[in-house]
Amino acid sequence: MPKPHGFSYERLGDRTVVITHRGRTASTLRGGRAEKFLAEVGSGDAQLVMARWTGAYKFGNERTAKNHPRNRG
Repeated sequence: MPKPHGFSYERLGDRTVVITHRGRTASTLRGGRAEKFLAEVGSGDAQLVMARWTGAYKFGNERTAKNHPRNRG
């Protein structure tokens, strides 16, 4: 599975964090969630952390899951 890329974040003056993916807003975090996010970004792989917090990442099994009998409509 390729590593996530294209994420960035910006800290605003009112304790808000805006996470963008390829220039488009993916998530806005405020208060305690923003502080928790900033602590996690500082201690790990920033791209992976942002992908996980926004839900914009692939699990690697999409093709397998699509072909599963339960998911075949």
